[in-house]
Amino acid sequence: MNLDQEISRRRTFAIISHPDAGKTTLTEKFLLFGGAIQTAGAVKSNKIKKSASSDFMEIERQRGISVTTSVMTFTYQNKQINILDTPGHKDFAEDTYRTLTAVDSVILVVDCVKGVEEQTEKLMQVCRMRNTPVIIFINKLDREGKDPFDLLDELEEKLSIRVRPLSWPISQGQTFQGVYNLYDQALHLFKPDKTKVNEEIIAVKDLYDPALKTWLQEKYIQKIQEDVELINGVYDTFNLEDYLSGSVAPVFFGSAVNNFGIRELLETFIRIAPAPEKRITEERPVNANEKKLTGFIFKIHANLDPNHRDRIAFLRICSGRFERNQFYYHPRLEKKIRFTSPASFIGNEKSIIEEAWPGDVIGLYDSGQFKIGDALTEGEVLHFKGIPSFSPEIFRELVNKDPFKTKQLEKGVRQLTDEGVAQLFLQQPGNRKIIGTVGELQFDVIRFRLEHEYGASCDFQPLRFIKACWIKSEDSKALEEFIRLRYAQIAWDKEERPVYFAESEWGLQNIRQASPKIEFLFTSEG
Repeated sequence: MNLDQEISRRRTFAIISHPDAGKTTLTEKFLLFGGAIQTAGAVKSNKIKKSASSDFMEIERQRGISVTTSVMTFTYQNKQINILDTPGHKDFAEDTYRTLTAVDSVILVVDCVKGVEEQTEKLMQVCRMRNTPVIIFINKLDREGKDPFDLLDELEEKLSIRVRPLSWPISQGQTFQGVYNLYDQALHLFKPDKTKVNEEIIAVKDLYDPALKTWLQEKYIQKIQEDVELINGVYDTFNLEDYLSGSVAPVFFGSAVNNFGIRELLETFIRIAPAPEKRITEERPVNANEKKLTGFIFKIHANLDPNHRDRIAFLRICSGRFERNQFYYHPRLEKKIRFTSPASFIGNEKSIIEEAWPGDVIGLYDSGQFKIGDALTEGEVLHFKGIPSFSPEIFRELVNKDPFKTKQLEKGVRQLTDEGVAQLFLQQPGNRKIIGTVGELQFDVIRFRLEHEYGASCDFQPLRFIKACWIKSEDSKALEEFIRLRYAQIAWDKEERPVYFAESEWGLQNIRQASPKIEFLFTSEG
């Protein structure tokens, strides 16, 4: 295939949600429909619950949550699907925000019982900032939940986006009968099955066809007829351009755990979701069909395979063709690098690839040469925009509990903070290590991974700081004097840039007013 054909085959998207809405289950069911796995991980076998394929880290298995983005690739109806399954927990939102820079569209999962939750709103705000096309999947229709029309109103009100249902449930909870596919005018009857794909689809062009009574009771037929009339009267006809511009979100209903409503969602998604398009850099827009390779690193993961202590940098390809064993240019390091073992993934299962195309996400073995945000090109200097790094809000001093494992601790902390799990600051005298995060749970993850992946043990001592601000000034003497006078609240990040630690919002406001020559930054560009 040529470049344009390969681009048109790609669909690269993230699945996002509030914790426990069913995001990872939906991801796994896509893999099941795509034939990438044969048995769903949610199956109970011998009374032991197997973990989902995408939650491969030991701490994820223990806690039952996703704490890192997983990358999965499979083929469905001749389309190459690249799924990025993201953490739902708010403490790991920064990983999710970075992941959203690497996708072309999003599927947002909403629990029909709980409706729109706080983290759902925050994630949607990030999508709206970039006008990312969003499809909404309302999950858990096999449970008694909110009325579907009430849910649509709630979506529009809380997420500030117009919606248009493309499938519709026939009852719900214990009387859940199935869904009617409004987009294809097909009826899919509900047969709960957690492990296999349900094939029973009934083409129904007319909801008033008497043959419907063969499959549904009269009360359900009457209700779906009324609901569809109301939908067509209240909601605008689905417009593809409105969806692609991010102004309208198509809505689907189903039960991910029971493999129901997934086919309608997946098959409609591959038809309407955008193929890879242009990306913005500081220098110029990069079109997907440009012949020369460009891409950027949006995620780094150490010890993806604990047996080999490897470190993987995840590259989103933006244009051109990536080839194994070819040299590519690293603009920040100003040197060329060759990759002998680029890989694609299903969770932590990886396979070596010979080539990749725009939209693909591949893993590159990284000896420490990559940072989040780095570009890869065929010689051009490019800096891709929109990869956020936020000011931490919780700070702890790292305390080494085993002096004999100091080297392991140093290496582990460096690698884990390179991943973006947390930020590392060094304070003098004494090379004091301060870890900054956006959530408490990240400290548990760091402690767990240092012990299990590096053999190092540590404690965290609470600090009074509430915000870290990068500081700079056009007046170098003013900056030096500021640092000298407030040395107890100054540290340096891994790029040796000075950082000011604020102990209160009131104190930060006062110090900013008293230091007009100093610029306080709440995001890092490193």
